Amino acid sequence: MRNNIVHQGAGELTYEIRGIVDIAEKIKSLGQEIYWENIGDPVANGYQIPEWIKDIVKKAIDNNKTFAYNPTKGLLSTREFLAEKRNSKNGAKITADDICFFNGLGDAISKIYTYLRKETRVIGPSPAYSTHSSAEAAHAGYPHITYNLLPEKNWLPDLKDLENKIKYNPAISGILIINPDNPTGMVYPRKVLEQIISLAKKYDLFLISDEVYCNIAHNMKKMTTLAEVIGDVPGIAMKGISKEFPWPGSRCGWIEIYNKEKDGIFAKYVKSIMDAKMLEVCSTTLPQSVIPLIMSDPRYESHLKERRNFYKKRADKAFKILKNVPGIISPKTAGAFYVSVVFKDGVLSLPTGQAGDKQKLEIKNAKVRKFIEEKTANGIAPDKRFVYYLMGATGICVVPLTGFNCNLLGFRATLLEADEDKFEWIYNTIAQKIKEYLCVGG
Repeated sequence: MRNNIVHQGAGELTYEIRGIVDIAEKIKSLGQEIYWENIGDPVANGYQIPEWIKDIVKKAIDNNKTFAYNPTKGLLSTREFLAEKRNSKNGAKITADDICFFNGLGDAISKIYTYLRKETRVIGPSPAYSTHSSAEAAHAGYPHITYNLLPEKNWLPDLKDLENKIKYNPAISGILIINPDNPTGMVYPRKVLEQIISLAKKYDLFLISDEVYCNIAHNMKKMTTLAEVIGDVPGIAMKGISKEFPWPGSRCGWIEIYNKEKDGIFAKYVKSIMDAKMLEVCSTTLPQSVIPLIMSDPRYESHLKERRNFYKKRADKAFKILKNVPGIISPKTAGAFYVSVVFKDGVLSLPTGQAGDKQKLEIKNAKVRKFIEEKTANGIAPDKRFVYYLMGATGICVVPLTGFNCNLLGFRATLLEADEDKFEWIYNTIAQKIKEYLCVGG
């Protein structure tokens, strides 16, 4: 090319959650059945959408207007409904104009980071959700800056680490939280949120809270949203229907803007996001149109309660299976539908050298075994090596934790398998294969 046309942040765009699929598909083509534990899609894992929700969507399709454009920020009636829903609770008050719809939160995340001034940074949790960390890093052209979540403390954030990085990096202008967290399933305690907000106030920062899982925290009494505690600090909360209806294929999410009028620079930044959205005209109409009907239906709260109970029981069962496995740390999930497992320091061999050859799993399919041996021969991250062997030996596809922008070695699995017997088999098999891989008996 006459000029280098590649964006300087292109190398930061990674998404191991789907990246692992290429390996899994190759293994599948060689004759090994795959159990997809890599991605948070309840529907793909067997969940049946309630008929009453389907009926509302079917009826909405009969309205010709659901095939049309809608206002750039989204359907006014839906935004008014969501604003009223927020204002009925304690905390920040908003209007319909403080809400903007996007084609899924991936779209919103892209806009939020793309339209930041290039020199500014947003610090986020580690392990990091790849869409946030990649988009923020690509915007800056440098690796994502993170604060540590501590597995030995139930994945709570290291607030000293967070403040030190803010204090000594003046480019940091915002703090990201994901609550409940992906990939760890941790729910931020109210006190911790208040401490983070105090840091934002102290250093004159804004906040981003990805709350797409907020209505499937396992104990809603322990779930605190950003709006409840933000005070007068500028902030953005991110919401959606992909996980709680669930309707991931709708690609329907929205942001709520808090305290825009409190800071002129923040107000201009928000306007730039809205202007960028205007260039796309609008987001998909149909899913927006059914949100008020579904969320106001008397069956909706019982629907959410059923989902929360399902995930809590799955989390309890996974924790019970994994808690006595030597060599790992795996705190009990408190929200969303993920389990993250961390290998303790020193239990995994280095990615190169003869020591690494000692940690293997028996793979009965000769073609799969050859493929895995070739893929791991030249040295890869130790947790990815385990993930490959696990997949080759059992077909269970999980995501290496190093794929979530962190230095911890481990993996993330889901709580989504609808068949209880299969779910127990998956986690019992994972537990057994960890023991075999680490040569710790059992």
